[in-house]
Amino acid sequence: MAQSGFARIRSLFEHLTGSDRKIATFILDSPNEIRSLTIQELATAIGVSTATISRFVKRVGFNSFREFSLSLVSSPITQTSFFGEIDATDDQNSIIQKVFSGAQNALDATVNLIKPESWSTATNWLLNAQTIGIFGVGGSSIVALDAYHKLLRTPLHIEQHPDYDVQLMQTVHMTSQDVAIVISHSGRNHNTLNIARRLKDNHVKIIAITAYPKSELAKLASVTLASVAEEVNIRSESMSSLVAQIAIIDSLFTLIGVQLGDKTQSVVEKTRRTIEASRE
Repeated sequence: MAQSGFARIRSLFEHLTGSDRKIATFILDSPNEIRSLTIQELATAIGVSTATISRFVKRVGFNSFREFSLSLVSSPITQTSFFGEIDATDDQNSIIQKVFSGAQNALDATVNLIKPESWSTATNWLLNAQTIGIFGVGGSSIVALDAYHKLLRTPLHIEQHPDYDVQLMQTVHMTSQDVAIVISHSGRNHNTLNIARRLKDNHVKIIAITAYPKSELAKLASVTLASVAEEVNIRSESMSSLVAQIAIIDSLFTLIGVQLGDKTQSVVEKTRRTIEASRE
């Protein structure tokens, strides 16, 4: 499923200005009305030209207004309360179905957003890195630890620590021969940006994983793998984005594992035997 115009606008919204922000606000505020409007009707309703609308849809990632409009029609409407798409009258099964649907939407949108060349570049860098440092603070430390846990099953040299001060110390030792995976949902966390800037000063290749591809973190990165959450409410956005980011890590691990072949299999088997020996 292609990513909807609603999702792309939400992920880029805070970076939009002028007419683009005006158009985005109208679309997000009128999700029902917008679906049936022609480009001329939309331009008239907002008070801009059709050329401005055309430029806007291309800036948010669509080839034409028709493609953009079709993505809106096929996208479910979500609400913006804390529980968003969850209604007070929903039974247990409905709530569970909606939670899983939100996660699936995030996965579908993410896989359609990331370009093949971004996957290729990130994988090649990781395969040839002297050291791979994984960085994430707060909620993103969960994804960082997951990445560390998975990549330890490869022959690559991996470093990760949950403490922010230790992460800063890690950056001191990294060089242009190394690669950093830096994770931040918003791409605006002060501590994460401080880490990214220090890495950039050391000419370290940075792979950013963030839900905001035009965030400050994305600007500092050499490659951005953007995770997407369809929803905008607090609960579902953070949850869905986390699911998408873990899927990105899974994909990188699998791409690396396949290319390294028997070397990865050997490490996996040794790891499995070691863990099995610790069990009763």
